[in-house]
Amino acid sequence: MLLPLLGLLVGVLAGLVLNINVGFELSRYSAVAILAALDSVLGAVRAELDGVYDNRIFISGFLVNAIIAVLLTFIGDRLGLDLYLVALLAFGLRIFDNVALIRRHFL
Repeated sequence: MLLPLLGLLVGVLAGLVLNINVGFELSRYSAVAILAALDSVLGAVRAELDGVYDNRIFISGFLVNAIIAVLLTFIGDRLGLDLYLVALLAFGLRIFDNVALIRRHFL
């Protein structure tokens, strides 16, 4: 479980220190990438609390989720549709579900 939390900490610190500005045309891509990363980290925390955490599953899920979300956003841009909203909704629901289960574990 240290890998996901360490990665999240390094990513947040790098974002604060580097102060990179993302253009408007890439804001949708960065939004789905951030939510995919947060979903993967919270899923890893939940898996660790359930006693079933595996680094290979975390890393493959992290990469596959990010690639599918960005690909869905790209296809939506080419079609003139807001398909990135599908990824945002799916990741948002999973994040809230994981947070609720983590909270229940501690209560």
